[in-house]
Amino acid sequence: MCVIKHGFAPVFDERSRILILGSFPSVKSRQAEFYYGNKQNRFWRIVCGFFGEDVPAAVEDKINFLLRRGVALWDIVDECEISGSDDSSIKNYKTADLSVVLGGCSPELIALNGGKAYEIFKKAYGDIGIEYVKLPSTSPANARCDVAAWRDALAAVFGKI
Repeated sequence: MCVIKHGFAPVFDERSRILILGSFPSVKSRQAEFYYGNKQNRFWRIVCGFFGEDVPAAVEDKINFLLRRGVALWDIVDECEISGSDDSSIKNYKTADLSVVLGGCSPELIALNGGKAYEIFKKAYGDIGIEYVKLPSTSPANARCDVAAWRDALAAVFGKI
């Protein structure tokens, strides 16, 4: 069990129309020092693909992509104990203070990347007053990731692209 002091800072601005919340950064993401740093994770391919763009290589370019496209990104867990990258091992967690993001943007939808993110979000923010949806985890550990569900959620906010 490893104690992680905190995840990454949120990415958002006043133009953010969707807030995507993961659970907590994986080991590879922590090594890369940015969200979805595991090259096998489908997140960047799905989101960039929806907008018809290639996946940026550099962190700064990923941030610019998110902001230009109106996508806010953060994790619902700010601090926790975790073994490796296994969401099911998350214990003694501190939930992210969503007022940090919601004070600076007004998302039309909150998309939860995977079951653990959804479970923690619903427990802490289930009555938030903003529509939210549980999406299949983009993790390589989830062999049944439904890309269509992701496209539908993005299309609900951004229309068909």
